[in-house]
Amino acid sequence: MFTKLLLILSVMLIITNDLDAHIYKYVHEDGSVIYTNMSNSSKPTRVKSYNSTKPKIVKTSFNLQKPYNIDHESYYAIAEQKAIQYNLDPKLVKAVIKAESNWNPVALSPKGAMGLMQLIPSTAILMGVKNPYDPTENIDGGVRYLKHLLERFNGNLVLALAGYNAGPALVEKKNAVPSIPETVDYVKRVMTYYQGNTFSQSYYGSIQKHITQEITKIRKVVQEDGTILFTNSHIY
Repeated sequence: MFTKLLLILSVMLIITNDLDAHIYKYVHEDGSVIYTNMSNSSKPTRVKSYNSTKPKIVKTSFNLQKPYNIDHESYYAIAEQKAIQYNLDPKLVKAVIKAESNWNPVALSPKGAMGLMQLIPSTAILMGVKNPYDPTENIDGGVRYLKHLLERFNGNLVLALAGYNAGPALVEKKNAVPSIPETVDYVKRVMTYYQGNTFSQSYYGSIQKHITQEITKIRKVVQEDGTILFTNSHIY
C-alpha cells in the first residue's frame, strides 16, 4: 500500500507541477487516505508546498550520538537482560531485533525508525528514550513498548507484532493484522525467527485469516468546486 501511495503521489506531483498550491494529506478514521489541493478544518498534514523555497526544519531534543564500535555479543546480553527485567521471552526480543535491524545499532529506515529495535521518534519520546542509537536505551525502550503492546492486545502476539510494525491504532481498530504486505511479512519473519522450525505454513495461514481488508486502488476524483482528490476511500 505504501508503494502504491508513493507512486500515486509521484503522479499527482507531476500533474500539479505548474500549480501554485499546497498538497495536503488526510487520513480518515477507517484508514483511508486522501491527497488533495484543498485544506479544511480537520488539521491536515501538508505534504509539499510549491510556494516554499526552503524546507521546513524539524528540531528534536534527541541525542543522536552513535556507538563507535559494533559489539553484537554485548547487544545479545542487553536483550537478554531487558527481556528478563520486563518479563518477556528473550528469544522473542531477539527475534524482533533480528527482523527490525539485523542487530545494526545505527540502522535508519526510510521512515525514520532508528537503532536496534527501530524506534520511530514518537515511540522513542513515548518511552523516554533520549538517544535511540544507544543500544541499552534503544533495547530498553523497545522492550517496554513491546510489553505495552502485548498488554494492549491481551497477550495476542500476532496482533502485538502487527502493532509494532503498522501502529497499534490501526490494528486495534480492525482487531486484525492490516492487509499491508510489509506488515504481514514482518509478522511472519518475527515468528519464524522466534519459533524456528516449529513455525509452519498452517500458522501463517492463521495470520492471513486476521487480514480483513484488501488493498484498494487509488482513484483520482475531481469535485465540482475543482478540488482534486487522490484516495483509496469509497465514499467519494
